[in-house]
Amino acid sequence: MENDVDNLVDAGPRHLGPFEVGPLAFGCWRFTFDDPTEAATVLGAALDVGMNLVDNADVYGLDWGGSGFGRNEELLGRVLAANPSYRDRMVLATKGGILPPTPYNSGRHYLIEACEASLRRLQVDVVDLYQIHRPDFYTHPEELAATLTELRTAGKIREVGVSNYSPFQTEALQAHLSFRLVSDQPEFSLVELGPLRNGILDRCMQHGMVPVVWSPLGGGRLASGQGVPDELAEALTDIAHREAVSMASVAVAFVLAHPSRPVAIMGSQNPARIASMGEALGARLDRSDVYRLIQAAEGRPLP
Repeated sequence: MENDVDNLVDAGPRHLGPFEVGPLAFGCWRFTFDDPTEAATVLGAALDVGMNLVDNADVYGLDWGGSGFGRNEELLGRVLAANPSYRDRMVLATKGGILPPTPYNSGRHYLIEACEASLRRLQVDVVDLYQIHRPDFYTHPEELAATLTELRTAGKIREVGVSNYSPFQTEALQAHLSFRLVSDQPEFSLVELGPLRNGILDRCMQHGMVPVVWSPLGGGRLASGQGVPDELAEALTDIAHREAVSMASVAVAFVLAHPSRPVAIMGSQNPARIASMGEALGARLDRSDVYRLIQAAEGRPLP
């Protein structure tokens, strides 16, 4: 690769409605510190390297083995109360719609209650991006659209996105909304390539939505090369050596190379690792690299 034209990795800002966010986001799934001061240090490290989209969910804390539902939102709320300047530096996102053990509920009564509870835990008046965490098959999209419109009109949420939705589910919801959905949160990585072919990323490009990708490192497997095909580990290693970056950075760069301009949610809670994640933005991948990685991941040549 001899010029920037060949580099597919887009390190520029993304736009969620009126909000400008960096290509890397800070994920709160593992934000489970007992000491709020330590938590503040970690969040500050993320903000300092440009991870200004901070992604939480009301269920986080329960599914990570914490003390219960809403724990991670409560911790973030305590950090923001103690460090008010942090709120001004971030685009605050959270999610609702999971109600264990039901497991999903996007009905009007529950979702309004869930959103208001998130605001109380986060100690804020409004969330910048509110996302429906997973689709509730038994709530009509017209009802959900009316609920989201009500929350937005009341000034409790600013922008709306979906998470783990199929393109058809997203289309059905959008059809009943008078405003545009700004984000879609799929799982996407070299061990989960579904969005390349199932229409999620294509729909994002069609409608100007930002894919806010979760698990870009495949649960850590792509950082170590363990638990992935040997050919993929070899390809990651080769490119990492060429670019003088880590395997993890190559895996994240792969996500950022897609023309839908994804944001990659990073889950590390280690300030040193957070500081090093920016090297993914400097990695250079061309088409031969990304297709080599895809073919290695799938263990077969593309047709």
